[in-house]
Amino acid sequence: MLASTILGAAVLYTLFVLLYRFVIAPVFVSPLSKIPAAHPTSSLSPAWILWTRWRGRENATVLAAHERLGPLVRLGPSEISVNCVNGGIRTVYTGGFEKGAWYSNAFSAYGGVHNMFSMEKRDVHSARKRMISNVYAKSSLQASPALRGISETILCRRMLPRIAAAPGGVLEAYELFSAVTLDVVTAYIFGLQQGSNFTDHPEVGAKWLHDYKSRQPYLFWIQEMPNVFQLFSKLGLGRWLIPDWVGRKSVAIEEQCLEWCDAAEAAILSGKAAESARYHPTVYGQLRSMLEKQDMVEKQNNQLSQEQRLDLASEMLDHLAAGFDTSGITLTYLAWELSRPHNVAIQSALRKELLSLRLAYSTTSSKSATFLPSSKELDDLPLLHAVVMETLRLHAAIPGGQPRVTPANTTLGPPGAEVHGNPAGIRFVSAAHSLHRNPEVFPEPGLWRPERWLDEEGGVDGGGEKARWFWAFGSGGRMCVGSNLAVYEMKGIVAAIWSEFETTIVDDAGMEHVDGYLAEPRGSSDGNFLCLRCGKI
Repeated sequence: MLASTILGAAVLYTLFVLLYRFVIAPVFVSPLSKIPAAHPTSSLSPAWILWTRWRGRENATVLAAHERLGPLVRLGPSEISVNCVNGGIRTVYTGGFEKGAWYSNAFSAYGGVHNMFSMEKRDVHSARKRMISNVYAKSSLQASPALRGISETILCRRMLPRIAAAPGGVLEAYELFSAVTLDVVTAYIFGLQQGSNFTDHPEVGAKWLHDYKSRQPYLFWIQEMPNVFQLFSKLGLGRWLIPDWVGRKSVAIEEQCLEWCDAAEAAILSGKAAESARYHPTVYGQLRSMLEKQDMVEKQNNQLSQEQRLDLASEMLDHLAAGFDTSGITLTYLAWELSRPHNVAIQSALRKELLSLRLAYSTTSSKSATFLPSSKELDDLPLLHAVVMETLRLHAAIPGGQPRVTPANTTLGPPGAEVHGNPAGIRFVSAAHSLHRNPEVFPEPGLWRPERWLDEEGGVDGGGEKARWFWAFGSGGRMCVGSNLAVYEMKGIVAAIWSEFETTIVDDAGMEHVDGYLAEPRGSSDGNFLCLRCGKI
């Protein structure tokens, strides 16, 4: 009898603990209980938000929740979405909250070798960023003879001839922009001579793009449900969640990056990198030099060790992937907006502004350009700036949430609506998709209106609230290290194309946004994204 009573009491106690732990505490006791739930089950289980992410509906769904419930929204028992600057992105991102395994699981390379983007701890990230950030500074880009040569070769001798030679003047924009931006980024990282040339080889570039993008849907399992994937893998069922071909494509991409790294290393060792800007591996050489100065590179028989080689390769792979993917996506949406019939006046005004520089590009491979605009000259063109900024706002290449892990006793929320005492380990998420659609900052946020970035005299107006809420490159110490290069290359590509051509849409059936962490065009059933007709001016 006594044993039965003790057993019954133990069962009741266990049930009470479970009830308190999983129902009473998260729903009624936790500081998070003060935050409105995006779904009736959000306080109890992450199932709803996981299902939303798996279905590819997160950005639109979370935005709708913020529009309905305000700047703080509870997505799960331990996850909040915050859509505000004060008490939101300023507190967490400028405040330097840590990243979590969400990044290291998905963005490490070569079997778990970290890079800046995947580093969870901010002190480790800061140390790496200090080694490399100066080559991405605007002053460095403006003074770089290597980048000048890259622009002349890739924009004038590769891109413009490819456009001019397109059958009937019609080309697929997403594949073109992905090839051009990858060529620019790899040339700056590894050296023009050692980088890619996908612009001149469309089939190779299209295959690279397909192989790179086809893996993205499967990131869900290693980012959102790593324990489930590990369990399936131990049972020999991992391929049910992530097919074997995904791993093979990832390995092939990593091997290609290693080839570029080895070519850059050979250029350094041979002395060619110091003798010619064409061979100068700006980013690779900078990181390698800094590691060497800190005695972190110990050459064996004049060769890097395998560990050092993979450390450099992981970092370079992250830079080239981020650099080409985001810029290629943005340029595709920019070309689409400029080419839409109701925006013909904006395209005409942009061409007029560009031609005021008296640009003289060459569309033949045997000649170089007689005049290329400098970074400063491009920045001084207000409409060009406005077109790029508005595209980055409305069509952010990375519109999805950027998770951070909160320390203990965090205070979040805008003034007057703060929530105090949040426990440690809460996943905090902000997203450009929601921040960029605040109608109080961006009236009619769903419309592409470059004029919102111009003042009454037609000059650049990028300050005030717009600048505080603009989040295409993130903010704080972890914001995109290559943002200056991205803007420079996008402005240069736009200037080169619309100084020479006017564009109209042939087929834009594939221009639906993918609703995910990245927002490339979804593509149409025939494999096209955006077909443009480019007519010589």
